[in-house]
Parts: sequence; C-alpha cells; structure tokens
Amino acid sequence: MCLWLAAAWWASLSLLGFVVVPLLFMHLPTPAMAGAMAAHLFSAQTWVSCVCAAVLLLLNLRKRDALGFAHERPKIAWLPLLAGIGLLCAVLAEWVVAPRIVAREDLQLWHRLGSGMYLLQWLCAVAVFQLLVRRQAVARARWHA
Repeated sequence: MCLWLAAAWWASLSLLGFVVVPLLFMHLPTPAMAGAMAAHLFSAQTWVSCVCAAVLLLLNLRKRDALGFAHERPKIAWLPLLAGIGLLCAVLAEWVVAPRIVAREDLQLWHRLGSGMYLLQWLCAVAVFQLLVRRQAVARARWHA
C-alpha cells in the first residue's frame, strides 16, 4: 500500500506540474484564465499531496516492520523525513504562498517560491517512491534467500 501511495503522490505531482498546467497556458485564450485554472488545480493537488504524505507518515509509525525496519534501523529515518518535508511544502504552498500569488503581492517572488516548493515536494515524492522500491526489493531478496 505504501508503494502505491508514493507512486500516486509522485504521479499526480508530475502530471499536474509538468503536463496539465503547461497545456493550460498553451491552449487557454489568456494567461489570466490559465493561471486561475492552474490555481484551482494546484489547490486540489495540495489535498492529494497532504493525504498521501500523511498516510505514509502514519503507516510508517504504525508498521515499521512492514517498511523494512525490522532488524536494521537507519541512522536517519528517511521516509518520515522526506514525507514530512513534502507535506510541509504542500501546506506552506497552499496557505502561505498561494494567497500571496492570488493577491498579486510581489508576484515574481512568490511564484518562484511556490515553484521551488512544488519542485521540492516532487523531489520528496520521487525519493520516497525510490526508497520504498528499494526496501521492497530488499525484502523480496531476503524472503527468497
């Protein structure tokens, strides 16, 4: 289940940020219309990110053995750290950055900050997915050994 959540988180961020929003700006009549639609889509994406990251965090707390922590504990708990950073980026982008972009306050600064947070959130989702894929491969190798 964790792997599916991480894949959904990463895929939804990828599709929206790198496919859908650029298509909006290419095909809608004005940048203002595209920006308004993108704002609604990014807001919906925030909820997807928050749910995926929060559930991954909760599952990590609840089932450490299922995520590969049975015998070896890493010095740094990467999964909760990365999911937590991704969750924090989503929350800050939605409730700190987005209102300033909509209000057109120092638009260039806030848009860059929001884009940076989106990219960091995407990188966290990719890293969580990669981590879970590796852990699943190790668990399978141990099972077959």
